[in-house]
Amino acid sequence: MSKPFTMSGVTVVDHPLVAHKLSIMRSKDTSTARFRQLLREISTLLCYEVTRDLPLEDYPVETPVGPTTGQKIEGKKLVFVPILRAGLGLVEGMLDLVPSARVGHVGLYREPATLDAVEYYFRAPEDVADRLCIVIDPMLATANTAVAAIERLKERGVTNLRFVCLVASPEGLERLRGWHPDVPVWVAAVDERLNDHGYIVPGLGDAGDRLFGTR
Repeated sequence: MSKPFTMSGVTVVDHPLVAHKLSIMRSKDTSTARFRQLLREISTLLCYEVTRDLPLEDYPVETPVGPTTGQKIEGKKLVFVPILRAGLGLVEGMLDLVPSARVGHVGLYREPATLDAVEYYFRAPEDVADRLCIVIDPMLATANTAVAAIERLKERGVTNLRFVCLVASPEGLERLRGWHPDVPVWVAAVDERLNDHGYIVPGLGDAGDRLFGTR
């Protein structure tokens, strides 16, 4: 048995349901529809973990049989920020759990030759700097797009950031934590390595293509 992956600021969500669903997603025989559904289901489980320590505040509640004290999440509503396009596959499952959350978007792609991140779209709530932002993307490979997305949000004044992904490479985690040590990471699995083309091994292929059926 391999040793569990450990790195400061990185939480590996080792839930049995996550492992089960992720294994089905890895199969090259899994259909687009099934892949999409599983990604949505896993995103809900990951959302549960990344929001586990949100602060609460008390407020009065009147039940059908009498008064009590309830609890609600303190402060402004959080923001989910998917990295386009594959990050969209995680949003719906997270909104199932936190339907009142805001949604921002960062459009980035990897330049094929250099693997550098190129931005083509950015949109976020005007008061995004006052909110917790959870950046989401299924894969953390080279981490170039994740680093760029977080830098973009920091330029807008965001200081409370978290990153969630499905599968990560050790190299990607090291790079992300190196550039943004203040941003904790939640991940379902940490795989072996990156190949020469910047893909995670064994990974699950191109998450965007498998999600949208474009290859």
